[in-house]
Amino acid sequence: MSTTTLDGAWFALLGGVFGILVVASVVGTWLSGRPLAADGQATVENLNARIRAWWVMVLVFALALAGGRTGATVLFGVMSFLALREFVTLTPARRGDHESLFWSFFVFLPLHYWLVGTAWYGLFTILIPVYAFLFLPLRSALNADTRGFLERTAKIQWGLMVCVYCVSHAPALLMLDIPGYAGHNAQLLVWLVLVVQMSDVLQYVCGKLWGRRPIVPKLSPSKTVEGFVGGIAAASAIGAALWWVTPFAPWQAGLIALLVTLLGFAGGLVMSAIKRDVGVKDFGAILEGHGGMLDRIDSLCFAAPVFFHVVRYWFTP
Repeated sequence: MSTTTLDGAWFALLGGVFGILVVASVVGTWLSGRPLAADGQATVENLNARIRAWWVMVLVFALALAGGRTGATVLFGVMSFLALREFVTLTPARRGDHESLFWSFFVFLPLHYWLVGTAWYGLFTILIPVYAFLFLPLRSALNADTRGFLERTAKIQWGLMVCVYCVSHAPALLMLDIPGYAGHNAQLLVWLVLVVQMSDVLQYVCGKLWGRRPIVPKLSPSKTVEGFVGGIAAASAIGAALWWVTPFAPWQAGLIALLVTLLGFAGGLVMSAIKRDVGVKDFGAILEGHGGMLDRIDSLCFAAPVFFHVVRYWFTP
């Protein structure tokens, strides 16, 4: 079971993140003072709103990680709760689902994160995909409300899987015993979040600067081929350059960064499909300039579980 060591590499990593935010804030302030067309002004205002939100998110994230595994587990548990609430709000349930939702929010979610916090890997991996998967439809069926039963049950199960099970693999990185890396797992968590989020940001920036050809125009017109290639390539390069805070060799860091950025893109695309299906632009409005919690962590939903198991399989005994 790992503990968090706040050494020079840790502070250098966080210092770099805060340095990027300072530069971004200066650039955003400079752009806001320039005469721009209406579309350009709206883009700059959105950019500055995103930067302000990033300041808050980074500060909260850093404080949580300073609290070790407990702090990280609580933070991601709250994030999962908010994301699941947004998901459920956009997929209305019937009265017959209320008990299943109660169990999802107030039993399976906290129990699952307790397993993460106590590093109980064996039960952590099966609690939701096995026991919750079987229990929740049974709980709904006992209410004898069969209208749209299959669709309603699938939505609850899928929401719990994506918003709780998948996201929880990020703080679960702190339970891994990696030879020669004891006490530094929090740096690995920061590396994952940083690479995935930088990929999102850089895809957005590259798309705004050079985007011409939408990848899936009917699903997400703002995602372009140019933004995809530029953002993925740049974020993968950043991941490779930060190999020194991970247990990876430089070439391994680059390949794994490429993997998680591609998975992050896939997560964003799938969540866009859900939003188009229910007819909304964002899952919520809790984060200024970003939308809801699920809008911010959609990439992490797909990247975190695969990254966790790649590290566990290849880098632990």
